[in-house]
Amino acid sequence: MKSYKFLIVILIAAGLAGCTEKFEEINKDPNAITSDEASARYFITVPQYKLYAPDNYPYWRAMLIHADRFAGYFTFGDNYSWWSDELSYTYHLSYTDATWDFYEGYFGQLDNFMKLTEPGGDFENELMYAVGLIIKGLYYQMYTETFGEIPYSEAGDPDIILPKYDTQIEIYKGIIADLDNAITTIGSNTKTGDGVEDLGNNDLYCNGDLQKWKKLANTLKLRIALRAHGATGDDFAAAAVAQCFSAPLLEAPADNVLLTKDNVISKWNSDSYAGAWLDFGGFGSGGGWSVSKVMIDNLRNFNDPRLTKFVKPAAGGTFTFTKPASGSERDLWPKRVDYLNSVLTAAGAEFTQTGNATTDESVVFTMTANKNYVGQPVRLNGFIKPIIRREFFCTPTDYFVVAKGGTTNLYKEIVLTTAEAYFLKAEAIVKGISGATGDANALFQEGIRQSMLMWGCAAGDITTYLAQPVASISSGTQAEKLEKIATQRWINSYTEGFEGWAVVRKMGYPAELASGVTDADIYGLGSINGLYPERMQYGTGAYSKNGDNLNTAIGRQGADKMDTKLWFSKP
Repeated sequence: MKSYKFLIVILIAAGLAGCTEKFEEINKDPNAITSDEASARYFITVPQYKLYAPDNYPYWRAMLIHADRFAGYFTFGDNYSWWSDELSYTYHLSYTDATWDFYEGYFGQLDNFMKLTEPGGDFENELMYAVGLIIKGLYYQMYTETFGEIPYSEAGDPDIILPKYDTQIEIYKGIIADLDNAITTIGSNTKTGDGVEDLGNNDLYCNGDLQKWKKLANTLKLRIALRAHGATGDDFAAAAVAQCFSAPLLEAPADNVLLTKDNVISKWNSDSYAGAWLDFGGFGSGGGWSVSKVMIDNLRNFNDPRLTKFVKPAAGGTFTFTKPASGSERDLWPKRVDYLNSVLTAAGAEFTQTGNATTDESVVFTMTANKNYVGQPVRLNGFIKPIIRREFFCTPTDYFVVAKGGTTNLYKEIVLTTAEAYFLKAEAIVKGISGATGDANALFQEGIRQSMLMWGCAAGDITTYLAQPVASISSGTQAEKLEKIATQRWINSYTEGFEGWAVVRKMGYPAELASGVTDADIYGLGSINGLYPERMQYGTGAYSKNGDNLNTAIGRQGADKMDTKLWFSKP
């Protein structure tokens, strides 16, 4: 029987070697894959995990340093940190390039699967191709919402060396067309085929369940339609929203699309937060971080049971801070000490301050250990770092920063959640979009319940939370209702920074993030004078490889700066 040795070479090059027992066997015996076993199913795993759990370099620089912090989930800038929390708000060439290179480079991995399964491909399978179209939609949604105009319609065409950059409205329309194609192709099918034609457990998102893929596609379509709704020139979003209301969406806990992380392979193949947290030294390391004030306030102030799922209480302790000897830092020291006091006081923390920052040369702060839930303010400048002790603020629970191989309960990466489907439907109804029907408050509350179930909250705690006004949109103005929906969508996306960041840009909430910062004595204003980042700048590779088409895009979109609003978020 003929051996597909060429397939082994491609698989190993793609980084699949050793990912499963079957692949370990194949690597030992090149004759293990035969003509009866060759299948495109072996080419879907890498593009799936590489999109949400890539290797250390993009995981650290694209996801943690940029997306998670622009989303307002995590903060640098404490006394241990290598950086102030101004990092990334001030343009950083190499970190920006890492993000651009990640997105630009990812395309080839997915495109390989698409070309294998397309009509006439080596492993032609229209149902696998439909799955690829949905992954393509997830990818391009994040890519365009990070940078704006990007190569889309001509990307992957072997006859076009320098693809044009498409506008965001064109990209959104293209994604929805692909999703519609995939939805129609899937129809009532439940799997991509029998035997090696079945994606099965090689499919890390939906385990080969095509009806779950169909729900994912419809929910992604609803997300994109609402993202586009109201933007200048939008002529498709309302119709797409109405279509989604008569289509199956993610609706039960089992429908959550979550990527189970590989617990064995190296962080240089697929990383996790632990790759930065533990490898740099843990709690007291320069690469560590705290959780933001905005997140902790929204959880603690309403007794949200997700609080203890997300974070540990502040470690606390006693610390002496000494006034600088001279200069402007001495003059501003009382203001900064008072600011720290005000943050701890507003959080209801158990602490004491001994000494007066204005009249004394030092002050002592003592915080009760392992009891207080305090978030660190975002975007603090480098001058205030000495008094911003990490011990005063919440840090991620071990669930998020545990080492691979040290637990069987490694956190999952969010792809798209059931809770979001309910929040999206509630949002569409509140906005009064034609065809969006139902009880917005019931949908909103079910979204909260589904989110809390996903994060492991107890049923009784969920019931208690839902009885509060914060969990109801049965009354109030449209703006008040949308603020509650946006805030819950943002909380639910914790650790999925690209989506959380997009929610803030589109909906303007949490307002504390969207409004930016102004006081340069406390905050780092960055390259955008304290404004909220609307996008990332293009990488240097975009200029060197395809500069003419890029400059055409910039001419349409606006200056290649982080405060240039993208099409979807312009008023």
